[in-house]
Amino acid sequence: MDLRKALNTYFGYDQFRPGQEDVVRHIVDGKDTIAILPTGMGKSLCYQLPAYLKKGAVLIISPLVALMEDQVAIMKKNGEKRVVALNSFLSFSDKKQIMEQLYRYKFIFISPEMLAQPYVGKKLGELELCCITIDEAHCISQWGFDFRPDYLRLGDFFSSLPKRPPVLALTATANGRVTKDIARYLQLTQPAIIRQSIDRPNILYSIVPLDSEIEKTDWLRIRLRESVGPGIIYVASRKRADELSLELRNANRAIASYHAGKEPEDRAFIQEQFINGELDWICATNAFGMGIHKEDIRQVIHEHLPQSISGYVQEVGRAGRDGKDSAATLLYAEEDGQRIRFIIEEDLPHASEVRLYAQLLSEGMAPEEAANQAGLSETGKRVIDFYLEQLSVDEVNARMDALRHEKILELQKMIRLVHSEVCIREKLLSFFDENCEMKPKSCCSVCGRVDDGWIWDTVANSTKKEWVGWEERLAGLLGSRSVDPENGS
Repeated sequence: MDLRKALNTYFGYDQFRPGQEDVVRHIVDGKDTIAILPTGMGKSLCYQLPAYLKKGAVLIISPLVALMEDQVAIMKKNGEKRVVALNSFLSFSDKKQIMEQLYRYKFIFISPEMLAQPYVGKKLGELELCCITIDEAHCISQWGFDFRPDYLRLGDFFSSLPKRPPVLALTATANGRVTKDIARYLQLTQPAIIRQSIDRPNILYSIVPLDSEIEKTDWLRIRLRESVGPGIIYVASRKRADELSLELRNANRAIASYHAGKEPEDRAFIQEQFINGELDWICATNAFGMGIHKEDIRQVIHEHLPQSISGYVQEVGRAGRDGKDSAATLLYAEEDGQRIRFIIEEDLPHASEVRLYAQLLSEGMAPEEAANQAGLSETGKRVIDFYLEQLSVDEVNARMDALRHEKILELQKMIRLVHSEVCIREKLLSFFDENCEMKPKSCCSVCGRVDDGWIWDTVANSTKKEWVGWEERLAGLLGSRSVDPENGS
């Protein structure tokens, strides 16, 4: 089959991007495939083109409602009307109508949680499917930074289908261990693994050591006043997102906070404002960003220490999707490591909470009320419910301890990264089992290959600010802190 001719016919492109053609060919040939392609490399085409070449529908399993809705909107804008998203925002009548007319759709988006509902799974099993796609497939790994228990049930659903189609797992970030988890939990059959480098040569990496949260705020105030956006500032908590956005509004930039504590309508409105250019900056927890299709994000700044290198790469990958120069800056204070470790410790359910929850369930209490009395978060409840289906209470607690231990190990790798004297790009690539073949002109603050003059704003009715050496600019931002040209600290 001439896939390039098909590419031109259906999408108007003459050439595939790196990795796309191999992925499409494997799916067309009916082979399970894991595709690790960097952000902005056109992963959606990898399931859309096979859909046009094969009979049947494509089922796309996606982790976020916003991500689904965004994909549906893009496809409809491009002329594809046979697309629908099954999500929790639908009214009962709309959901019923869609379920009764599923056979009309070529592309069906759904969350793993909704797929787990017996009626939904049964109706989907009655369809002829040409491909099943799992988007953001790193969420499958129990060691991943965004673990979702219902992803682990997907393999059972696939094996229950009367005629199982090829399965395509898509992600931008997966090292060797996570790739093995994806293959195992999805019950893939000798999957082809297509891996493109995660390296983004247009992103300049910088680590800025500071002494306190106050210094971070001062640094951000100057950066926003004197540099260009659009940009995302990632913070560790909802409270900090709200506080920092208020602090930074006097930097003459349009900024808003974004986190899961806001109402869905508010989050959608803020996201739309940012995409449309009405907001310059978003101050957010990691609830923001997955599936955000904004090509011109110039800066991603972490005001806190990310919990893992995988999470960090996923978040900074939202910058510069248009291929133009962009900056990823990490602000680090020594107290950050202990603060993030505390968050990790509190995120996962503790043994006493699990035992109380299991006891209350055995006494006949409703799961939601039991979780509330046991002090479990919504995510914690989902995790415990999943493991209690197959393990004893003691085994569940052992699994939670293992997860907690692994997350702390991932945090320690992140701490070593910020203290390392090795090139940031090299360290990030080595985590994903890659070598740094060639460094761009603007590489990172550690190796000294830094030229971030492009981020300095153009003042209205005047010429560009005079460019100075990066050491001088960074020293100016940090006040009296000295800057060593050899390691950027």
